[in-house]
Amino acid sequence: MSIVRFDPFQQMNRLQERMNRLFNEAIFRPQEENDFYGVWSPLVDIYETENDLVLKAEMPGIKPENVDIRIENNTLTLKGERKFEGETKKENYHRMERSYGTFIRSFTLPRTVDQEKVAAEYKDGVLTVSLPKKEETRPKQISIKLAAK
Repeated sequence: MSIVRFDPFQQMNRLQERMNRLFNEAIFRPQEENDFYGVWSPLVDIYETENDLVLKAEMPGIKPENVDIRIENNTLTLKGERKFEGETKKENYHRMERSYGTFIRSFTLPRTVDQEKVAAEYKDGVLTVSLPKKEETRPKQISIKLAAK
């Protein structure tokens, strides 16, 4: 038996290689019959204007009737499904990069949102949800009066 010098960095490299392999197998696993790249969710931008909080979600290829928008307990929930409606059989595809299936996204709303006046619009594959601020929480300009001498 020969004496081998212990190298902790070599052991760390082996561990990293094993972890990378496990990660890659979990992410890039072979797809099941009805599994089109698994879980996905629409990308969302949220920004604030003077009067509203605005949420924009990318939902190309999703019909508005397949999207459910709810507000419960100060939480806005977007739920829907992008269905695979291809005329071509799945076996004939060379590459499938778009994801299909159901999604759910939830966002905690600030107490400043007037939940009774929320509006949603769908145009060109983008869902826009306008969340108006309550009147009492909007910024107010206060004018300065000159005092009489």
